[in-house]
Amino acid sequence: MEEQFIEEKTFERKDFSKNKLIKGEYELCTFLNCNLSNCDLSQIRFVDCEFHECHLSTANIFQTGFQNVLFKGCKMLGLHFDKCSDFGFSIKVDNCQLNHSSFYKRKLSTTLFKNSKLQQVDFTECNLSSSVFDACDLQNAIFNNTDLQNADFRNASNFTIDPENNKIAGAKFTLDTVVGLLTKYNIKIEPNL
Repeated sequence: MEEQFIEEKTFERKDFSKNKLIKGEYELCTFLNCNLSNCDLSQIRFVDCEFHECHLSTANIFQTGFQNVLFKGCKMLGLHFDKCSDFGFSIKVDNCQLNHSSFYKRKLSTTLFKNSKLQQVDFTECNLSSSVFDACDLQNAIFNNTDLQNADFRNASNFTIDPENNKIAGAKFTLDTVVGLLTKYNIKIEPNL
């Protein structure tokens, strides 16, 4: 069967858990208020696409291509981005819930994460250099052997990063957020008197 090519199409209020998304390549497409939770999106390629207010939790994204894709206002719990295609992988995340997702060994340099919940997300061995975590909740997110050079955590909250186990040269923090670098030392930091 020949692979489908879908270009510049808008999908609005579609429930793809009932009617499967056609396998193929989607370019310059927009998905609005669609349900893609638990769907098989494996080996589908999304190029310059946008997902707004969509539900993608626990979708199968094995070898799925995300090239310059925006997720805005989406619920994306338990996604395994570490299983996606490496080719051109590039995403932006704005006002989303990505709790319990995995980016293990993913190249995410210069990625923008904005106003999002990234609780218990696995960033082990990721390249997050020059990425921005703007108003993101990183409670229990895992940073292990992660490249965080020049990353921006000035508006992030609830993160714990071991500076001895991650590359943090040039990373940006505020006095309020730097506490997340000292957690492992079990010290008490109090405001000035």
